[in-house]
Amino acid sequence: MPVSGCKTEVRLGQRFAFGRNWQEFGQLIDEERIRGAQKSLEQALKTTDLTGRTFLDVGCGSGLFSLAALRLGARVRSFDYDPDSVSTAQKVRDEFAPGSEWTITCASILDPEFVGQLGQFDIVYSWGVLHHTGALWKAMEAACGLVAPSGTLYVSIYNDQGLESRMWKAVKRTYNESGPAMRRLLVAGSTLYLRRHYPLGMMVKVAQQGPKGMRASVPRARGMSRRHDLIDWVGGYPFEVAAPEEVFRFCRDRAFELRHLKTCRGGIGCNEFVFERT
Repeated sequence: MPVSGCKTEVRLGQRFAFGRNWQEFGQLIDEERIRGAQKSLEQALKTTDLTGRTFLDVGCGSGLFSLAALRLGARVRSFDYDPDSVSTAQKVRDEFAPGSEWTITCASILDPEFVGQLGQFDIVYSWGVLHHTGALWKAMEAACGLVAPSGTLYVSIYNDQGLESRMWKAVKRTYNESGPAMRRLLVAGSTLYLRRHYPLGMMVKVAQQGPKGMRASVPRARGMSRRHDLIDWVGGYPFEVAAPEEVFRFCRDRAFELRHLKTCRGGIGCNEFVFERT
């Protein structure tokens, strides 16, 4: 899949401009967010030291988690399909890890020629990415093949909520096919829906302020931003989902054993998996 196709897909409304969202978020990255990202890696991987281990970040986005892995001692390689994401990650590297051996490439996990040249890694990391490729299981297959024997696969995949997931897919498709006014309306409506159990006063405030009223400056878990996560959620297309047992079976059939699981308890969001290749 030629990487140049990303910009065309965005222009035609077939893909969300993930990279533009990451460019905005990248301006917020600081030591506090880096520590949050490091902590999340440490908890899932059950180690505070990745010295000497190779780390592949599939769909690196802003590069925050590549940087976190680098801080933990890993030798890092990153790539992303969106050129804007790549440029953001490069800026993050230049600011926080100048002179490091962290390499960043513009490429697709669905490109067999590129994937075939990568070799294998001790840790293959892809958080919230593979379900946006438009070919989830093909991307999972490729990611599995990049894990070295006794290595680790760390992925997160959107939870399958049945009818509600199909509703969100329609929202996301409409967002990308629409102009600015409709996009703002979809974000506002989605915000109210996602916070429908909040007190009435909070809902009114959210409706008045929109996503810009959310404090992007306050780090969420994993060092992320509430406002940028919201935009990514409403617009994130292509969009696929999987039940936890589907992911488990897929990886088990490829000689992986589950080492860590964090679900979203049947709700909206990602289920997080860490597998070890046997």
